[in-house]
Amino acid sequence: MSRIGRKPISIPSGVEVKVNNAQVFVKGPLGQLEWSLSPGIQAQVENGVVSLTRENDSVRLRAMHGLTRAEISNQIVGVKEGYQRDLEVMGVGYRAQIQGDGLSFTVGYAHPVSLELPQGVKATVEKQTLISLKGIDKRVVSQVAAQIRELKVPDVYKHKGIKYAGEVLRKKAGKAGKK
Repeated sequence: MSRIGRKPISIPSGVEVKVNNAQVFVKGPLGQLEWSLSPGIQAQVENGVVSLTRENDSVRLRAMHGLTRAEISNQIVGVKEGYQRDLEVMGVGYRAQIQGDGLSFTVGYAHPVSLELPQGVKATVEKQTLISLKGIDKRVVSQVAAQIRELKVPDVYKHKGIKYAGEVLRKKAGKAGKK
């Protein structure tokens, strides 16, 4: 059995988990999420614990067993506490601002770059250089953070770009030149 997939998931107080056919519904104080079970994976909710089983030991089902357990666990944490991802905008003249239901970036291009935020993700901008993304779905919050970082990947030579908060960039020296 999958080491991750066989671990039971405890349900904290204030969170409700229901299994209906091949759908798992997770409801909590921050919202509701759902996950579709793959064919061959079954979920049971008993005594405040969610447990997952699989029909056989095929490679695909073993992989889906662990993935499903991790996703349901992330959803339980998401509806209870939520997820947050912070980014930093580095560079002279580089900044971010909220425009409507999206973000606008000035990151060294000839034009400002706009990015629409998906439903369920809220953004706040502090000091025009710190972006904080919040939401209940870990996948969506992380995907939006990756898309923002992709707009201007941090440069290790000039230390300009958009990076995750806490990400360490090693500054490279560049060419030495003739002497």
